[in-house]
Amino acid sequence: MVYFAKWKVILVLLVCALGIIYAAPNLLSREQVVSWSEELPGWLPVRQVNLGLDLRGGSHLLLEVDYRAVITERMESLVDTLRGELRAADVGYTDLGLRGADGVGLTLTDPATADQVREIVLGLDPTFDVQIEDGQVTVRFSQAAVEQLRDSAISQSIEIVRRRIDELGTNEPNIQRQGESRILVQLPGVDDPERVKDLLGQTARLTFHLLDENTSLSQALSGNVPAGSEVLPGNEVGPDGEPLRQYVVRRRVMVSGETLVDAQPTFQQGQPVVSFRFDSVGASRFGDVTSENVNRQLAIVLDERVISAPVIRGAILGGSGVIEGSFTVEQANDLALLLRAGALPAPLTVLEERTVGPGLGADSIEAGAIASVIGLVGVLIFMVIAYGLFGVFANIALLFNLALLIAVLSALQATLTLPGIAGIVLTMGMAVDANVLIFERIREEMASGRSPISAIDAGFSRALTTIIDSNLTTLIAAILLFALGSGPVKGFAVTLALGILTSMFTAIMVTRLIVVTWLRRTRPKAIPI
Repeated sequence: MVYFAKWKVILVLLVCALGIIYAAPNLLSREQVVSWSEELPGWLPVRQVNLGLDLRGGSHLLLEVDYRAVITERMESLVDTLRGELRAADVGYTDLGLRGADGVGLTLTDPATADQVREIVLGLDPTFDVQIEDGQVTVRFSQAAVEQLRDSAISQSIEIVRRRIDELGTNEPNIQRQGESRILVQLPGVDDPERVKDLLGQTARLTFHLLDENTSLSQALSGNVPAGSEVLPGNEVGPDGEPLRQYVVRRRVMVSGETLVDAQPTFQQGQPVVSFRFDSVGASRFGDVTSENVNRQLAIVLDERVISAPVIRGAILGGSGVIEGSFTVEQANDLALLLRAGALPAPLTVLEERTVGPGLGADSIEAGAIASVIGLVGVLIFMVIAYGLFGVFANIALLFNLALLIAVLSALQATLTLPGIAGIVLTMGMAVDANVLIFERIREEMASGRSPISAIDAGFSRALTTIIDSNLTTLIAAILLFALGSGPVKGFAVTLALGILTSMFTAIMVTRLIVVTWLRRTRPKAIPI
């Protein structure tokens, strides 16, 4: 164990040097790093440890996904589909419509057609639960199908929320599912939480509809809305918050925003607009709609509001177009962002909102730094008092361990939270455990009459198994904390696990390299331990 191959010496020195280089940017402010990164060579590391919400400040949002809206939408679609299927099958019925928010009902004119109706419904979707009694038909999703729709809506919502947050350029957002139908969003460094809420609160479902030219707005507002049409408000509102204009729109979706592949803010005649582009399927459908409805108005609807309703002057075959709507530059940017990220499958409601100020974060950083310094100094003093020169060797290795830990956190762009700082403080205390085991073993070997070289060799070799066992059990605990925990618990687990790995390296390799180098140069007759 006292022999060190040259390649091992080079490897240890190289790892320690890289640790110092990658940890160095954290000694500077973020502003200094940004300015220096423009002047320094591109190969030099400039990444710093990302600070979590409790250290940097930012926004904490708890959102609820209204997945039942997905079920209601599916049932509304079923009403239209079922009407066509029953007519095609020549099945008599009355009173077809929604039964609550999660069911569809109808009354059969001939109860003998019950089995035929059941077959038609299950042919549309085998997950439906069909109840027929005395000619009364009720269709609902089975419990398993409801759970599947819920989980799908939550997963899609998390992905869409993540895309929208990423478009904002937020570093290291924490977005995760919480409970049955909630999403936790933590955004470190966000200084405009209201804009984030507006972006996340919009479903951003874009559809294109034709206006109902056979029904005037006054007729529709008086209650004479024909089947297949609806009244939708315009995008512009007055000082009282009421829409300035309303439209009678056909319910049928001519083209859906699901086929959009890109949306960008731009300018047209000096006004902010949003240009959009469809994929091949959407472009074909958009071309057909515009070519078949020249001189008719096409309503562009976003979340049940008509953004604009331009007149189709001719066929648009290129698969691209422009959305006008008296936007500001920020509104055009936000709309383009929403369309690029995609529509939410269900509405989101903000249940809880907390804002952590940067002042509180600075106080947390200062308190954590003080705790870390006190813990580090305490360990350094103890090791020198307990083991003398060998304690100094262990302290040098401990400083390298701290540099390596910070370097790994910076390179991985891990998020450091207040519990993460607690993990670093704990790691510093645990980092000397391996050295304590080694040094105590060396003492025992010296007491039994071994020579310095033999005692050091035995101390390192015989303590190695114990060191691996003790650190491995702690590492398993850290992995379980990360896998089963959330938020702050994961931050603690990350720093603890990385600290275990770096402390094992410094104790087994760095300390041994220092001791072996000292031993070869001084060739002592006794060990000062």
